[in-house]
Amino acid sequence: MAGNPNTGKSTLFNALTGLKQKIGNWSGVTVEKKEGKRSFNNFELSITDLPGTYSLSASSLDEQIARDFIINGNPEVVVQIVDASNLERNLYLTTMLRELGARVVIALNMMDLLKKDGSSIDVQKLSTELGIPVVPMIANKKIGIDDLEKAIESVYQEDQKPMGIKYSKEIENALSKIQKMLETIPSIPSDFNLRWLATQILQNNSEIPTLLERWNVKSEIVGELTSFSKEDYEAEIIDSKYEYISKVTSKAWKKAETKVTRSDLIDRVVTHKWLGIPIFLMIMWGSFQFVFAIAVPFMELVDMFFGWLAGLLVESIQIEWLGSLLGDGIVGGLGAVLIFVPPIFTMFFILSILEDSGYLARAAFVMDKLMVKFGLHGHSFIPMLLGFGCNVPAIMSTRSLKNNKDRMITILINPFMSCGARMPVFILFAGLFFGATAGTVIFALYILGIVVAILTAFLLRKTFFKGTSAPFIMELPPYHSPKLRSATVAMWDKGKMYLKKAGTIILIGVVFIWFLAAMPFGGVEYGGPDTWLAAVGTFFEPIFKPLGFDWRIVVALIVGFVAKELIVGSLGTIVGGGESDEGIKSAILADGGFYALNSLSLMVFTLLYFPCAAVVGVMRKETGSWRWTIFTMVYSTVIAWLFAFAVFQIGSLMGFGL
Repeated sequence: MAGNPNTGKSTLFNALTGLKQKIGNWSGVTVEKKEGKRSFNNFELSITDLPGTYSLSASSLDEQIARDFIINGNPEVVVQIVDASNLERNLYLTTMLRELGARVVIALNMMDLLKKDGSSIDVQKLSTELGIPVVPMIANKKIGIDDLEKAIESVYQEDQKPMGIKYSKEIENALSKIQKMLETIPSIPSDFNLRWLATQILQNNSEIPTLLERWNVKSEIVGELTSFSKEDYEAEIIDSKYEYISKVTSKAWKKAETKVTRSDLIDRVVTHKWLGIPIFLMIMWGSFQFVFAIAVPFMELVDMFFGWLAGLLVESIQIEWLGSLLGDGIVGGLGAVLIFVPPIFTMFFILSILEDSGYLARAAFVMDKLMVKFGLHGHSFIPMLLGFGCNVPAIMSTRSLKNNKDRMITILINPFMSCGARMPVFILFAGLFFGATAGTVIFALYILGIVVAILTAFLLRKTFFKGTSAPFIMELPPYHSPKLRSATVAMWDKGKMYLKKAGTIILIGVVFIWFLAAMPFGGVEYGGPDTWLAAVGTFFEPIFKPLGFDWRIVVALIVGFVAKELIVGSLGTIVGGGESDEGIKSAILADGGFYALNSLSLMVFTLLYFPCAAVVGVMRKETGSWRWTIFTMVYSTVIAWLFAFAVFQIGSLMGFGL
């Protein structure tokens, strides 16, 4: 499955595969790879969702992945999802797929929006002109799925001839000479489309020499081949493609007169010069308030279950240490983490709704002017928003930034965006000490993360990554009514990472914390000041004393390097107060070591200090440098210490929350 961004490709992929999906990474890179299965008639479809791309010229990693998969992956059918309301732009990718020799089916999506716009497409005429099947669809309503299956089966069983666009006489002569040279090179696969390869050489595609070298083509021959390219050939070839597209669409596409659409009217408000940013902030504030209000009843149910289970294990198991391990350690620790599944999943659901509706693209557009002033690229705001979910895929998504300096800055500041794993700390302490204003406190923390990220970007741009940002060009998709199914699937895809952590890393972590909190066995209070855990925390306590932290908080923060979710889990294990969340809350409230001011200081430090191990790993891979990875860890921790110090010391002077 291929297509431009914002054409409904992911919606169609989800409609075809349901939950029969496997998400991994493309070989050698950290770009997300989605695969799925679907059965019909006597066929089982193995579906690969290629990254959204406008062309196959490989000017970005996404384009390179899509092109290489079509060349080397030998897909039997390529389904290109086309936005019916933006036919001309979408068909540019079609010409490249057909030149490459792929067997293509066009899934003409969003036909309802086309009709609403007053335009129309003669589907049969379009199919005849292109020489490939065209299937009208409304993917978010699953209309056209059966016809698409039939078209896939038909194309699979038949051959399609590669499409050859006729260029000027000069270009055709050059193409002919290059093809004749290529035909003499035995190492090039016999089934490879030489005309496409010749066209790419003529367009001076920077990836082609690497491809030829992979086939052991001698460097002298590579140099001779690339010498054919001229500066104006690329523009002429692109113009010829659009001339062909214009001829096709003039026969099949009847465009309505330009008029002000609903999307235009909404954009006049949400992208307004002065109203845009306040509206964005109001939407984010409302989202956090909604999360806090909706999630509480579900959190109480999870809390009751784990409290009951932990108590049952402690009381019923005769061997004291085993009962403590299962009840206090595993069930108590996991319960303290899993209780935050409802708010985290709710947050992911809201972000999915905002993305499906088309608003997140507007948010990036609105923030562009501000971000450019601080040395950031407008497109950097998309990875920053994704960081609210998880910093790992957010850092991966920076691959779409073509300028390496822009990309490096975006990677290095992304950990300041508050991921879902930090949410449990915020919800626990904001809920305990800030009552009705808890949602506002959490919103303020998220805004602080954005501010620190932007200021850091400004500093990096003025020092290590001098220069200006690349121009920001972004398509604003039309507004859509979000679909419950697609938002739910997206929520599950992002949220199950949290559940997997709970069953693996976090489980190991809480057992390890229990072990340190219980040792040495015999005669010491569990989680008390004489345990090994206390010894670790006490050693580092002087560094964090000015922030209002005692050894227990220090231990929780250190353990948080493994996974930020462990901060609450470890505090639950150390503080005790029963195995339920309510018990932990009661213990914290009754404990003189926790109060409003140092809780606020703790939330600020948790927001800003070094990222978890998974983020460190992906940063190392994406930057290709331990130097920048370690720099980020040290810099973010110093920033966290300074901000938490300011909060605690200024608050102490003002007598706040003591």
